[in-house]
Amino acid sequence: MSAKAVKAEGKSIALPSSELEGMIVTIDRPGDAFAAGTYAGAGTFEEGFGDKPGKCIPKAGVYAVAGVGYARAEWSVFDAEAKGPNAGVGAGVSAASLSAKAMAKAELASASAAAGPVKATLGLAVDTGVTISPTQIEAKVLGTGVSFGRRMGISLFGSGFEFELW
Repeated sequence: MSAKAVKAEGKSIALPSSELEGMIVTIDRPGDAFAAGTYAGAGTFEEGFGDKPGKCIPKAGVYAVAGVGYARAEWSVFDAEAKGPNAGVGAGVSAASLSAKAMAKAELASASAAAGPVKATLGLAVDTGVTISPTQIEAKVLGTGVSFGRRMGISLFGSGFEFELW
């Protein structure tokens, strides 16, 4: 099990998504890659007001995840990941966007790539949950849903495309 895989996957389920926020805090992120055969874990996180990349904006959450096969590579505002069968549940808040998220997810497999404000995912998943903020609303049921606001997106059974407007 890779603690890094659990933390990365847990935060992706628990944190409200904001690609613009991600660009601001990751513009100087050094390159990194990691992989895990199997992983499982649960935890909480609380970050903010640090001087390290990705640690300067207050955010907190709770998550539980488990899966088989996870690989991720990241550098600056670019990232790519591939996941095998996995499941997770999470909830979180972010002070940067005054947002909250609650999501449950079960996924057969997926691959995604992001470059700054644009992200594409190809997979089969049944995400169910909601994200809400003053500038964003997202709702998914069984992997199918929409995002309106700062981040626009559409997903169908776990595959989708999204982009940040500002």
